[in-house]
Amino acid sequence: MQLEINVIDAFTDTVFKGNSAAVIITESWLSEKLMQSIAFENNLSETAFIVLDNKGTYHIRWFSPLTEIDFCGHATLASAFVLFKKNPTLTSIKFSAKAVGVLTVKQTDHDKIQMDFPNTKPEKVSDIPDSLLAGLSIAPVEVYKNSQAYFVIYDLESDVLNVERDNEALKQLAPLDVVVTCQAKSADYKDYDFISRYFWPTNGGDEDPVTGSAHTGLAPLWAQRLGKNTLVAYQASKRGGVLDCVVTGDRVLISGHAVHYLTGFITVEE
Repeated sequence: MQLEINVIDAFTDTVFKGNSAAVIITESWLSEKLMQSIAFENNLSETAFIVLDNKGTYHIRWFSPLTEIDFCGHATLASAFVLFKKNPTLTSIKFSAKAVGVLTVKQTDHDKIQMDFPNTKPEKVSDIPDSLLAGLSIAPVEVYKNSQAYFVIYDLESDVLNVERDNEALKQLAPLDVVVTCQAKSADYKDYDFISRYFWPTNGGDEDPVTGSAHTGLAPLWAQRLGKNTLVAYQASKRGGVLDCVVTGDRVLISGHAVHYLTGFITVEE
């Protein structure tokens, strides 16, 4: 069996930046074992699998090289990019995923793709886990948590950029991952409201280049702290990525660019 595969760099307008995702569209679901094997072979942050139903909704599932993921923003962006290119008359897309429900995605007037996600604002943690303290070389100023990750607040950009991690210690926080973040204050980051990095040794392996799902928690967190609902975020991984965020009630709108890297075919046996 041959399957078309597209690889898209998301949250960037430059190839080799942002976060790469593979997108595979099929008429019906492949087995979970095969989808996981393909994601492992691809060795990208995520591989998205898409099946269109008879009502025009695209059902989507996301797999890291290690496991199926409940919610992935950059692979949703990559998937929408592929579908818009294949169907030029489309102006919006409805995705459906078990953990997050129906997600509406549309193209904007600024050549970006905007995704309508649930607001997953984290709550402050008073009892910080020992594994989190042991897993980071710089102590948190504050810690928050939602259903996806612990959110570690730092005062300095240098702390976010230079913090070292002990993946074995952070694995003890499973199934939660770890975000480190701070307000953007320096001239180097003058175009942004906050910066972050995302560590996920349990669910992805190491550091995720750009994490759209995490910004459904980061954006409302910083919206409250900064007193503004429209924010621009930078994820400060080696590849880097830019996310436009708008917090509106129980939803967070996240927009970004995407660029095409590869189209090809894979040969597998079901």
